[in-house]
Amino acid sequence: MSLKRERMSERIHQILSQLLLREIADPRLQDITITEVSLDPELMFAKVYVSAMGDEKREREVMQGLRRARGYLRREVGKRVRLRNTPELHFHWDSTLVQADRINAIIASLDIPAESANDDSNADDRTR
Repeated sequence: MSLKRERMSERIHQILSQLLLREIADPRLQDITITEVSLDPELMFAKVYVSAMGDEKREREVMQGLRRARGYLRREVGKRVRLRNTPELHFHWDSTLVQADRINAIIASLDIPAESANDDSNADDRTR
């Protein structure tokens, strides 16, 4: 990714986070997190990934709220970012946090017996 695209992605990420935190009154959009913003090479489209911490049940209502607020959010981004054209915002649900929690829970539930010191020395002998 070019340096300009990286900087613009970061800036749009900051602006959207601030808008959602301070200026959006829609209760569907409370406690959501912008996880990533990805711009296309022409800076015309922005993929905005969002998540509600630990609550994938809210996906539908959050996405509806974002679709409703998309025009306002794009207009506000346009006022605060100096670009010839303001990128069109496309919102996507980011499930990586939920998947990471599931993986951590599976790992934590594994019952792996601790290996003794003799087992370690035997393993070394077999690899030689």
